Amino acid sequence: MTEETGQGQQPTAFELIGGEARVRALVDRFYDLMDLEPEFAGIRALHPPTLDNSRDKTFWFLCGWMGGPDHYIDRFGHPRLRARHLPFSIASDERDQWLRCMAWAMEDIGVDEALRERLLTSFFDTADWMRNRPG
Repeated sequence: MTEETGQGQQPTAFELIGGEARVRALVDRFYDLMDLEPEFAGIRALHPPTLDNSRDKTFWFLCGWMGGPDHYIDRFGHPRLRARHLPFSIASDERDQWLRCMAWAMEDIGVDEALRERLLTSFFDTADWMRNRPG
């Protein structure tokens, strides 16, 4: 984690969570829960049989989204999240499953409560924007 500079620069979420290893742990726990817990069956059904590619893309995306290296952009260009998710039917149920799964994953890997709340607020805004059908 970087020290706060004299110019008032705050550490990024990427630094606060603990860098790439912790983002990877978060993503892996998220997809493990999605695979294991029946309450996430709705969002699991939106994914391919194997989650390896999804794990990598989410890890690459979250690193940059949290203020770390732009692995996703380096590989694929701008994420265009909404456009990339339009083929999938996403309503409030799917949004809420995704958020619950991510909250559970953050808690399981021990993300600090203040950072967890900050991230969940941002995740909600993004997940809510991804909805593409009523309900």
